[in-house]
Amino acid sequence: MDALPDLRVTVEPRFRPDYSEPGRWLFQYIIRIENHTSESWQVVAREWMITDGLGRVTSVSGEGVVGQMPILPPGGVYVYDSFVTLESTPGRMSGLLMLRDAWNAPGRTYIPEFELRLPLEFSEMEEKGETPGRVLN
Repeated sequence: MDALPDLRVTVEPRFRPDYSEPGRWLFQYIIRIENHTSESWQVVAREWMITDGLGRVTSVSGEGVVGQMPILPPGGVYVYDSFVTLESTPGRMSGLLMLRDAWNAPGRTYIPEFELRLPLEFSEMEEKGETPGRVLN
């Protein structure tokens, strides 16, 4: 069984209107991983569950995070950002990081679920099928 080390993951999602249009809403998310153990841990893979506003679920997995396999020493912190697009909102994401310790023993830690929600003015655009940048009537 995989170890569940005390690596704490926090997420800060941000809507990006400058890269969005109806049916393609882009959200940036900033991930912060903190190692609260006395051992080093390496992030070797990740899995995401992404649910859009219509309840459609997409699973995404791969090696490392943003092309890296960071090693977090005791007390270490690793921060990265990435993005996701949704056809409909609100959406949500949650995930799992697969880890290895210095002796190659497996571990994992969970990425808590977070919401991907449009600000009110863009929610109204989504309902009307309008393009960002247009004046709302």
